[in-house]
Amino acid sequence: MVPLPSTAVDALRKPFGGTLLLPDDAGYDAARRLWNGDIDRRPALITQCQSGDDVAAAIAFARAHGLEIAVRGGGHSFAGHGVGDDGIMIDLSAMRAVTVDAAERRVRCGGGATWADLDAATQEHGLAVPGGVISHTGVAGLSLGGGVGWLSPRHGLSCDNLVSARVVTADGDTVDASALQHTDLHWALRGGGGNFGVVTEFEFALHPVGPLVNLALFFWSIEAGADALRHMRASVDALPATVGAQVVGLNAPPAPFVPPELHFAPGYLLAVVGWDSPEEHAALLEPIRSGLTPTFEFVTPIPYTMLQQMLDDSAPWGILAYEKACYLDDLTDDAIAVIADYLPRKASPMTIMPVFPMRGAFSEVADDATAFGGSRASKWLVNIAASAPDADLLATERAWVRSFWEALQPFASGSGSYVNFIADTGDEERVRASYGATKYDRLARVKAQYDPDNIFHKNANIKPAVSA
Repeated sequence: MVPLPSTAVDALRKPFGGTLLLPDDAGYDAARRLWNGDIDRRPALITQCQSGDDVAAAIAFARAHGLEIAVRGGGHSFAGHGVGDDGIMIDLSAMRAVTVDAAERRVRCGGGATWADLDAATQEHGLAVPGGVISHTGVAGLSLGGGVGWLSPRHGLSCDNLVSARVVTADGDTVDASALQHTDLHWALRGGGGNFGVVTEFEFALHPVGPLVNLALFFWSIEAGADALRHMRASVDALPATVGAQVVGLNAPPAPFVPPELHFAPGYLLAVVGWDSPEEHAALLEPIRSGLTPTFEFVTPIPYTMLQQMLDDSAPWGILAYEKACYLDDLTDDAIAVIADYLPRKASPMTIMPVFPMRGAFSEVADDATAFGGSRASKWLVNIAASAPDADLLATERAWVRSFWEALQPFASGSGSYVNFIADTGDEERVRASYGATKYDRLARVKAQYDPDNIFHKNANIKPAVSA
């Protein structure tokens, strides 16, 4: 790494409201680390921003010195988009204030906020934004790529609820994108990722949720295989479209509600989240437990904030991780056979396979209403997420993930994916396939307007359109 000129860094430091960290500074190593412990990169400079002006100054500095830009929001990217070698990290983690307007059902948050930050603030008013399923995920990265979670069947994706965004563009301008101004950028931000600038503030619509919701967990052993998966498919299909549901391949946690002899046992979990009364929720569950007796079950009211944190232990900070994903138009018997064949082969007990039924409010949004990749037809999203405590085990799991994913491709709906689950960098064709030609070309035109030099390219990258 070639050190930056000290005079240049000193010149940036004078107007900068946040903190600048060079490789020899205390705190540098902690600041450059992301959630995925497999990512080990050393930027030339870390700019811990406190404001949009700091972000603009960092962008100008990077451009003046030819430094690659990486933008860190929550730092939860499997691909490690938030940090690069020898470039500049624009770190938004200090910009995480949350302001709730309960009367208008709106919330604003900084670009470094996590879903735990947002959920805690909004649940004080019995309100929520559809978020993800891991609470320490950043609001920015998840929302800009889509945002799939428990509330998606009831209230859509995170990006569907993005009312406005304040963005610092490649030339250092600050613009507000909404349905009333910079409408092309507002459209692109709702699914197009971090391609168009640095979002320093988000405004979301809020919905009444909680504070208590109803959770049911049904677990079948790995030996139940295809029978369990077919039963879970039928169970989900029979549920009202607005009910939260997820099929998960995992090892049972050592939780109090799990029989001790099943702690860490591999198997299949069906999670069902009801938003109404416990009695209505109970009525939904009877067909599930009567169709194929689960190995164990757990039914309870739960605070919405705890629901959002329920899977946090499956994704601890610093774990080594890799993932691939695909959409299935249907969870067919042939696809189930592949899952039942591959899941028992996973080597790491921390590896998890969440399968999201994409339906309800998700499917009520027109395909071209947002930039979200793929169609809004009801489907299943299969995510094969390897996690391991060391590099050797991760290498084994990475090979397994890729083989598993290849085996599912004959049943996948196209070669695209949910862009937030693309961990292999530089896969331009897969990014293009994920959006489809029409949507990708429209995104490329917006990219050319706001970032014609593609300085924001550490993401699921969209190349700027080239004018004739």
